[in-house]
Amino acid sequence: MPKAKLQLAKGESFGKRMARLRQAAGYSQRELAAEIDISQRMIAYYESKSQHPPTHILPILAKALGASTDQLLGAEQIKTNGGMRDNRLWRRFADVEKLPPARRKPLIQVIDAFLRGEKTAKVG
Repeated sequence: MPKAKLQLAKGESFGKRMARLRQAAGYSQRELAAEIDISQRMIAYYESKSQHPPTHILPILAKALGASTDQLLGAEQIKTNGGMRDNRLWRRFADVEKLPPARRKPLIQVIDAFLRGEKTAKVG
């Protein structure tokens, strides 16, 4: 049986959908590749040349992009609520949480100082 070309919602191919989700999540191709431990060349291939999503990597891609596999495949609409969650940022926060309190404290102080500066800049 020949493989049918996968056309998703609004005529969007798998590759275009993947690229859109990657960009919305704030990843470059290189960063996403490093995140899921494959080559940047494979990410570029999936986004531009591949007509068939790699089933073994779909759950990994979906998790990294903060989407479900159904959303990645176009079977389900991507819910937009003004922006997607930055999964890389949240993973970093989870790593910071694992640090001992003495190591965490200076990082929290830097974040607090930065956020105070942002609030001041917005007011002024």
